[in-house]
Amino acid sequence: MIVDIYTDGACSGNPGPGGWGALLRYGSHEKEIYGSEPAETTNNRMELTAPIEALNSLTRPVTVRVHTDSTYVRNGILKWLPNWKRNGWRTASREPVKNADLWQALEAAVARHEVEWLWVKGHAGHPENERADRLAARGLAEARTTRN
Repeated sequence: MIVDIYTDGACSGNPGPGGWGALLRYGSHEKEIYGSEPAETTNNRMELTAPIEALNSLTRPVTVRVHTDSTYVRNGILKWLPNWKRNGWRTASREPVKNADLWQALEAAVARHEVEWLWVKGHAGHPENERADRLAARGLAEARTTRN
């Protein structure tokens, strides 16, 4: 069986406090997870944190379909990451890769599983993506509360 993971990240101000959320579905079983970052963070960091936390929450290696509305995450893991690694975590313009710590954590989380990356349009009525968005918003709300 396949685990479907729907992820999203949110940030208030960019940078600012943030939250992330994920819906995990395995057959008829569902699990919602989310978290917050009250310190200064970015939307991209929250978008990366969601699949890292979701993949790390799986208790054994499985086949996974990660659904994300972030082209940054999908393009990064599928297209850019091999070049960054080959270039010593530098971009094509020789600049340090932003969020390299999270890209490395995502790569490690993915290594345990067989992962397919799927893009979904955000805020377009996709039910599972909307749930992930609400979870990220819950994390963001907690981050704001913790920050104040």
